[in-house]
Amino acid sequence: MPFDALFLSALTAELTPTLLGARIDKIQMPARDQVVLQFRGPGGGGRLLLSAAPGSPRLHLTAIPLPNPAQPPMFCMLLRKHLSGGRIMALTQPPMERLVDLRLECLDELGEPTEKHLILEMMGRGANLILTSGDGHIIDCMRRIDFEMSDKRQVLPGLLYHLPPVPDKLDPLTEDEAALTRALTALEGQKRLSKWLLERYRGLSPLICRELSFRLLGDTEADLGPLSPARREALARQLHQALLALPRDPKPTLLLQEGKAWDFSFHPMGQYGAYVASREMPSFSALLDEFYARRDHAERMRQKTQSLHKAMVNLRDRTARKLQNQRQELAAAADRERLRQLGDIVTANLHAMQKGQARLTAVDFYDPEMREIDIPLSPQLSPQQNAAKFYKDYNRAKTAQRVLTEQIEKGEVELQYVHSILDELERVETEQDVMEIRAELVAGGYVRDTDKKKKMKLAPARPMEFRSSEGYLIRVGRNNRQNDQLTLKDSQKGDLWLHVQKLHGSHVVIACGGQTPADETITEAAMLAAWYSQARESQNVAVDVTPVKQVKKPAGGKPGMVIYHEYRTVYVTPDPDLPAKLRG
Repeated sequence: MPFDALFLSALTAELTPTLLGARIDKIQMPARDQVVLQFRGPGGGGRLLLSAAPGSPRLHLTAIPLPNPAQPPMFCMLLRKHLSGGRIMALTQPPMERLVDLRLECLDELGEPTEKHLILEMMGRGANLILTSGDGHIIDCMRRIDFEMSDKRQVLPGLLYHLPPVPDKLDPLTEDEAALTRALTALEGQKRLSKWLLERYRGLSPLICRELSFRLLGDTEADLGPLSPARREALARQLHQALLALPRDPKPTLLLQEGKAWDFSFHPMGQYGAYVASREMPSFSALLDEFYARRDHAERMRQKTQSLHKAMVNLRDRTARKLQNQRQELAAAADRERLRQLGDIVTANLHAMQKGQARLTAVDFYDPEMREIDIPLSPQLSPQQNAAKFYKDYNRAKTAQRVLTEQIEKGEVELQYVHSILDELERVETEQDVMEIRAELVAGGYVRDTDKKKKMKLAPARPMEFRSSEGYLIRVGRNNRQNDQLTLKDSQKGDLWLHVQKLHGSHVVIACGGQTPADETITEAAMLAAWYSQARESQNVAVDVTPVKQVKKPAGGKPGMVIYHEYRTVYVTPDPDLPAKLRG
């Protein structure tokens, strides 16, 4: 992502008027590498997100509600101790560096004013958030770096803070035109302009380097080798002007591919032509909120559900293999009648058999054509024992068929339940959703409760609630337990119940209040049922609709499993924008 020094400069200029003089009211850590500062300032309040995530380091104002963990991490408690109530006095960025220093005026334990610095380093995998005192000594940091991790720069409590090493590259905004001309004219061999810019200057992203190549030479892969000295001199003049113009009039631009957020920049991009659309956003904070919202949420939920997902995938595969073996055994047991017939044939020929005989050739009187067959025998057994063995194998196969049929039915129910849990894990929205799924699995004996610490009790999560265009309340269960509660306990018999047909998904209930909803409401509820199911990426999804009174819980059924017989089916295509629309 092109979060380079020039992008950060534009973002810092946008944030400065809002943050200067603002007082920090609350501090939270929605994730282990994210800090949110809730502030009040002369221009109003807001929330500043500082992310040191290796894949997406950034800072910006955010309007997206983020979860506040019940047990704040130690680093969050430290920030609350030192920064709560403090005022932001300055927001600075070293030239062409992906680093921002928030200088704050705080109060110490005695109520005396003291200076603190909260420094966000946004260098990819080396991203870090560091709290220092006014004299530059590190109080603590999000990621500690000791001598074993780096022999060039350590970041540890008590050490004096030093800026990250500056790469051996030039500042594109300070180099004069003559030096740039000499460098271009002296260049030998083949070299792409975009690559040459990336290697020569610091603070420029590959995206900006390719865009400069496209604007000046008409191609992102344009080579400098074939250019004449005169052409290189002209290119140097154009390039110098283009570099100086980069920080001027920045525009927060979101790049879209197939209607989805794909990349972003502080300038419109022309290198992609018609293949990538662009949309100017109202602010850089709105741009980053839009771009990272879904991606960060998906990644955060993936991390939270990783252990559960792995356990359920292993159980799914193990159950599927067991079912396959049982079906093979059942198929073999289905031929048990032949064992009884062979026992009858051996019994009818006992007079012609001797002990130690390995094979019996006799007429198969069960064959309409009365052909002779060869029946293998056990030489260690007597003729009577061989006949008894066929009957014993027949009875064993008969018992096996009954037992295997029962086990296969249970295994299929188990496999369906595991699939429903995997579907839920794909659709979790909050950390509490994950906790409720884990509690369900712990109660069912599927996973162990590894966290024996005393936890703060959270209020049970409620089903998602929506309002149809007609004003009807539509509730959607978040997990199996909530589906049971919603359908079997919290709904009226006359309410309408919806569920995607023959796939895993949430239970959806329209609270009718004794009235009959119009087709528009039923269609909207069906689209929600399709969206919160395995069919969210499909079209013409079949959704069953029936009164709640028709939905029953089978005896001994797993959480979330119900049966119904009278229903009608509607076909809808899920709309990803509908949940937000109906929530509003």
